[in-house]
Amino acid sequence: MKTTIYLALLSMALFSCKNDENAKTYIPREITKTESFNIYSERTDTAIKIIPIEGDSKEGEQSEELFSVKFRDTLINIQTDKADSAAVVEKFSSATFVNTQRTCLLVQVADGSGLVAPFYLIVNRDEKPEIVSLYKPSNGKDDIKYTKGMVRVGRDGYIVNNDFFITNVNAKVYTLKRQNDGERIQGEFFMKSPDKQTLVFLEQNNLYQVNYITGESFTQPLSPDARKAADIYSFIQQNYMWSKEKNGVSFLKAISADKIVDISEFR
Repeated sequence: MKTTIYLALLSMALFSCKNDENAKTYIPREITKTESFNIYSERTDTAIKIIPIEGDSKEGEQSEELFSVKFRDTLINIQTDKADSAAVVEKFSSATFVNTQRTCLLVQVADGSGLVAPFYLIVNRDEKPEIVSLYKPSNGKDDIKYTKGMVRVGRDGYIVNNDFFITNVNAKVYTLKRQNDGERIQGEFFMKSPDKQTLVFLEQNNLYQVNYITGESFTQPLSPDARKAADIYSFIQQNYMWSKEKNGVSFLKAISADKIVDISEFR
């Protein structure tokens, strides 16, 4: 009997050790102004693996699909607060590869608080996982309203929390210039320029525009008629046009009533 109990305890201990060995916690680093994460791997198998898991559910409701992430056979945990070793997450509400090499994964923490949960990049750098934080503090009064998490911009890439633009395929991350340094852009993504480099955000009274390549920005006030329009997109098509600066950067500007607009520029 004692032998049986001993073997059972030993088995449990070994199982616990195995679990500890197969999970590792990483402290993310901050991203610099512009970085590329299109890292080439000589190995043909994908090191970063997305594992679907079932989240908690309330009675009568369908459970939310969540994800964990493994690097080879090791579960990745992220310490979200450098000063608090207990602030560790292992579940994510979204997980998206942002390059064709599948060496860069964009994840959002599963957070049921109702706030916009933080995003991280999990990167295979030299066959080791690197965690990069996509976060800039903000005290904007309408952050909750305008911060949409990850917004896909056609086939070109992703806007993350109105602060970063990640190009699809080659995983280059640009930090978007804010209209005001202390707050993220207080508007919703509205459209992009014909050359796909200028992003336009619809604010309450303005079109705030930022070229993610050059970092240049321009604010175009909206006319009272634009703010009252039933279809703001159609109104902009008919009353504004793309104008190139001397350096080739395009911004959307209001035009005079007698000028003809090429609507094809908006497609």
